[in-house]
Amino acid sequence: MSHQKDSCLPMSDMAPVVKDFYERYPYPPPVENLDRYRASWQHPQKKRADYHLFWPSEPYRENRSILIAGCGTSQAAKHAIRWPDAKIVGIDFSANSIDKSSQLKRKYQLDNLELHQLPIERVGELGMQFDQIVCTGVLHHLADPDAGLKALRNVLKIDGAMHLMLYAPYGRTGIYMLQEFCRRLGIEANDEGIRDLVAALQLLPLTHPLQNLLREAPDFRNPAALADALLHPQDRAYSVPQLFEFLENGGMTFGRWINQAAYESCCGVMEKIPQASRLAALSKAGQYAAAELFRGTMLTHSVVAYRNDGPGGLQRPDFSGEDCYRYIPVRRADTICIQENLPHGAAAVLINQSHTFKDLVLILNAAEKKLFDGIDGNASVGNIISKNSDSPLPTDSSCRFFERLWHWDQIVFYQSKATA
Repeated sequence: MSHQKDSCLPMSDMAPVVKDFYERYPYPPPVENLDRYRASWQHPQKKRADYHLFWPSEPYRENRSILIAGCGTSQAAKHAIRWPDAKIVGIDFSANSIDKSSQLKRKYQLDNLELHQLPIERVGELGMQFDQIVCTGVLHHLADPDAGLKALRNVLKIDGAMHLMLYAPYGRTGIYMLQEFCRRLGIEANDEGIRDLVAALQLLPLTHPLQNLLREAPDFRNPAALADALLHPQDRAYSVPQLFEFLENGGMTFGRWINQAAYESCCGVMEKIPQASRLAALSKAGQYAAAELFRGTMLTHSVVAYRNDGPGGLQRPDFSGEDCYRYIPVRRADTICIQENLPHGAAAVLINQSHTFKDLVLILNAAEKKLFDGIDGNASVGNIISKNSDSPLPTDSSCRFFERLWHWDQIVFYQSKATA
């Protein structure tokens, strides 16, 4: 099921309508202070984890070119602060968004940031090629998302990586119901329409599919967020199979999910259902599609993608041989290790705070906790096992533990070819 808001306007005439919408209600809302954001990216291991999420087999480097496509009011500035040695280019078709980004550029003296008021479909006019492209929450608002993706693919270097986020249909059922409600009643994206819509939502039945999102997403209290979700003139959503087809049509290949545990058959509730063996027998794409249907409330899909003519796309870690002992694990930035009020027999509980599903909690025993503590972003799996295991030599079971950490989004690997 793919959703696109019905409109009395032809697709070719929707672009100025969407542009006007963002001029009046920029989203995410503008920010004036990025000091806390800058501080949060000072730790070198956080940067390394982010880098190897996209390039697990390449040595870490910061001096690369990054395009933020549909940069909004602050996303390009945030990347310029995060990666001071990289060249950041931000494009957006909204003059308001570019103006807000320019203010941040001046305030924080971001000499590595270049901004252009330009629609994604015309990105080729920059005459540049990029190591990385970040396009989150944008393509699904275009009149022709396929043309937008192909335009981005054409400016991505052959060994580059793309971070895409697109809406997912099933978790947005309540949103689409309210969008249709607003359309039928002629509720418009203006101050009066938003004010009255906020009042109406206070009376929304507790059983409505939107209620869970209203409870768990405080951002929905923001007028711009409410307008973006319920009054946007154009959006569509992609199920997992439709997303894979979208990537293929755009000349891209799927690499991995930004956070993969919710899609994996070996994580959380998906490995406990009576049909777990049938699920595991499906192709990876089939497993991901089934997980989306079973979990039911995914709002978005965030993926790493590569050019289909590139050097093989993402190289998934291989745990079948001895290569895994050379991998260097790096902790994900959102991982926390809880050591209080634990279940019986547990030494620690690992939680990736960016996960939205409560079943994705990884319980460690004492031996596993010792191995986890040995992860410093520099030592290989083999060295960590040798130093922190009761066994004097690397063991298959210990290596499998690191595989679990990877599946559960607790670590990424630098798949180093150096000796363990």
